[in-house]
Amino acid sequence: MYDLESKGMQLISSSKPLAQREKKGFPETAREGMAEPASSPWKVASASAAASTLSEPPRRTQESRTRTRALGLLMEQSAASPEPPGPRPVLGRDSVQVPDDQDFRSFRSECEAEAGWNLTYSKAGVSVWVQAVEMDRTLHKIKCRMECRDVPAETLYDVLHDIEYRKKWDSNVIETFDIARLTVNADVGYYSWRCPKPLKNRDVITLRSWLPMGTDYIIMNYSVKHPKYPPRKDLVRAVSIQTGYLIQSTGPKSCVITYLAQVDPKGSLPKWVVNKSSQFLAPKAMKKMYKACVKYPEWKQKHQPHFKPWLHPEQSSLPSLALSELSVQHADSLENIDESSVAESREDRTGSAGGEGSDDDTSLT
Repeated sequence: MYDLESKGMQLISSSKPLAQREKKGFPETAREGMAEPASSPWKVASASAAASTLSEPPRRTQESRTRTRALGLLMEQSAASPEPPGPRPVLGRDSVQVPDDQDFRSFRSECEAEAGWNLTYSKAGVSVWVQAVEMDRTLHKIKCRMECRDVPAETLYDVLHDIEYRKKWDSNVIETFDIARLTVNADVGYYSWRCPKPLKNRDVITLRSWLPMGTDYIIMNYSVKHPKYPPRKDLVRAVSIQTGYLIQSTGPKSCVITYLAQVDPKGSLPKWVVNKSSQFLAPKAMKKMYKACVKYPEWKQKHQPHFKPWLHPEQSSLPSLALSELSVQHADSLENIDESSVAESREDRTGSAGGEGSDDDTSLT
């Protein structure tokens, strides 16, 4: 549902002090602008405009004008007031807010930044970086980038949004569903996923927001509390501090996707998880997403081809939800699970486990 919700990619991020985590041994989740066709009555020129359009129909404009205005606004504001390379502390606020244009610009800036990132994997068009923030802190963020030479940006955007299709291609998903909509480009949803054996499985509740910028797209999320979906006893509730995708068009039938994640997995995890995440799980998940994108047009033609509420918000049947009903999910309010001594299972170590070790995608037809 929300991003590349893959086992290890969710588990590599943390912000605990190195001294504390070295004792226990430590060591990934976003969603997606609204590119409306000219026939749609819903037009979103910016994130700020989208936040006020749920109950007030926006003016009709041509798709090209909408996209140009959105991109121009972002570039103009960026030039006038340079942003720091990382996202501003919007996701650290005490109140829940829908990200605005500045938040999207900051997220894009961090996706494109090079300083402070260490390359850990680069092969066949897929690269993975990890970041150490300070000397007294260890791995804290992961960034993955993949070149898609025969997948248009809009197709990749659809794949990341299509919750029914995710259930087909994402073998790590346990359960995923949308809960409610906040604006025409923001909603709240649930996602649970399988972690590398024998670690406990995780779940997350996130506020997801998306915005098109010219021919590019951004999808990002952060964790929130929903009164009807408290932590479950059979899963560890993780916290997405900042997670998302930047999809950049490089041609009519090609694009580049960057996945950026800062997630607190709520657990003192063994070091093999970190290594496996950056060297194996993250690249594998990206490649599996690519295969899903190639097969998506054919699959979609057989499964409600015209139903795309992420493009046509009037198609959405989700109930509306007020921001006041949500609160920010802080990691320190959740139970911390110590799994630092857990050894990797022999099955996963040899790559023979069904979900992780298999590239079978026959279910995508």
